[in-house]
Amino acid sequence: EIGSVELVRKIAGAWKELPASQKQVYEDARKADWQKYQQQLATYKAQLTPAQAAALKEERRRRLAKRRLFRIKRELTVLGKPKRPRSGFNIFVSENFKESAGISPAAKMKQLFDSWQKLSTTQKQPYLQLAEDDKVRYENEIKSWEAKMVELGREDLVRSGKQKPRKQTPETAKKAETAKASLHEKKAKLKLKKSEE
Repeated sequence: EIGSVELVRKIAGAWKELPASQKQVYEDARKADWQKYQQQLATYKAQLTPAQAAALKEERRRRLAKRRLFRIKRELTVLGKPKRPRSGFNIFVSENFKESAGISPAAKMKQLFDSWQKLSTTQKQPYLQLAEDDKVRYENEIKSWEAKMVELGREDLVRSGKQKPRKQTPETAKKAETAKASLHEKKAKLKLKKSEE
């Protein structure tokens, strides 16, 4: 009749009270099961093609990254990180979601998106202004939160001042490469002049 959490708690208490001599039987069974598992795993891995093994490895890496990201998000929530600012469209959706037509949430979202697209610039303006206000709120809250994190010794959670690099088109990549090459040439000429003097 008790819940699963309470049941596990009782079993854990019984395990703690168990003498070491009685625990040994369970430890031996665990070791035997572990060895059996290792053998079965080795057999399974030997049957995989290199492509399947690579796919499994990639899937495991993806799962671990997802779990790590979830842990980080949960920690940030616990530490009270402010929520990101909402866009004008987000505010429009939150105000009109309940009244919108549609059975499923996806249908409602589609209908709201179409409505947002049809709004004129002047009709969108109040939502965009609210979004700007929310952006100011976020900037103020994030600055004070980051200062608090620095005080706590958690500089790893503070945003860096650098902007993320943007994706380059082939043309901009070529221009950047040319600029970099000319910069290296100028530096080399400058070194040459200094060495001649």
